[in-house]
Amino acid sequence: MAERTGIALKGITIGTTAVQTVAASESDTATGTFNRIPLHERDMKVALIGVGQAGGKVTERLARFDADMGFGAVQGALAVNSAEADLQSLEFVDTQLIGADRVNGHGVGGDNELGTEVMQSDIQQVLGSLDGRVTSSAEAIFVVAGLGGGTGSGGAPVLVHHLQQVYDVPVYALGILPGRNEGALYQANAGRSLKTLIREADSTLLVDNDAWHEQGESVEGAFETINERIAKRVGLLFASGEAVDGVGESVVDSSEVINTLRAGGVAALGYATEVASEDSAENIRTAMSVSRQALLTGTSLPDATTADSALLVIAGDPDRIPRKGVERARRWLEDETGSMQVRGGDFPLDSDRLGALVLLGGAERSDRVQQFMNRAREAKRAREEEQTDHAAAFADDRLEDLF
Repeated sequence: MAERTGIALKGITIGTTAVQTVAASESDTATGTFNRIPLHERDMKVALIGVGQAGGKVTERLARFDADMGFGAVQGALAVNSAEADLQSLEFVDTQLIGADRVNGHGVGGDNELGTEVMQSDIQQVLGSLDGRVTSSAEAIFVVAGLGGGTGSGGAPVLVHHLQQVYDVPVYALGILPGRNEGALYQANAGRSLKTLIREADSTLLVDNDAWHEQGESVEGAFETINERIAKRVGLLFASGEAVDGVGESVVDSSEVINTLRAGGVAALGYATEVASEDSAENIRTAMSVSRQALLTGTSLPDATTADSALLVIAGDPDRIPRKGVERARRWLEDETGSMQVRGGDFPLDSDRLGALVLLGGAERSDRVQQFMNRAREAKRAREEEQTDHAAAFADDRLEDLF
């Protein structure tokens, strides 16, 4: 393995390295092998903070993917949780236990109000743990959380709120929505958390648990599949935000990602790949095909196509990327999203495939988001009916802020 330099996390080193090969282990259109083309060290530098069980696992996957590919985008990673056992299962990121005086390391049991309280109580300790991880080179901070649990859904909005006051870079949330069959508590938790995150974060990138798993998978297997796909897609997005001299004609840099997310609200990310011809002229249809798949069937928020802004990234061998195909796909994306703020560019990778990443900003008007919020309201109302007979419980069924 090539010698690597960079900043060290627990058990893993993040930094620059020679080209490595990682084969995707997915069974959908995202299969294939991508090698990194050596580029200047100007990746989109990010710091990751995972909150709760799901947030910690996804953060670890992202850090490992970034290091294995040699992208060097992840500058630091920290997992924060009130359940000590969940933190002990993480091997490649540093960890921070919160709420020990309240729950004694046993977690908050799905109570996101308690999750909010323990994060507020220990916020200075968490911010202190970020020293050296959020450096001057960081262009953004991502807070990663599953929105259905207790610590993640309750603690993530609190942490985002305080990070906004401390750091002068965009603070984004990567939120994972519970699937339809995950229970009323998780739906209600996620609705309240999402409402608060959208208010606090510069943008909230959503992943619907129903979007990226195979039919017939076990619950545990489904979560593993989802976490793997999040890591690959979001990891490629981080790495594609790179300014490169002399490689490609229209290479995406970090400002394109940040400007796309500047719309705020809800963001979504789509991805698809296909085998490419060695002749770029024969790949115009391929570029269109993967772009359509990425938006229409491969997004983290199914059926989310209306957006205030969008970014199209075509990844692959620079000699195989068709310029006409990229521009044609970008114009199609304008029509499909209804946005005039659609950016497009390349991400040079040594591969026999073409891949498309589609990032949507300001996608909260999508039917999928509205359906989820309706589901969350219904779940909250059902829980109130179980807990009380007072007529006042039905006076207002709106989802209140967590804090």
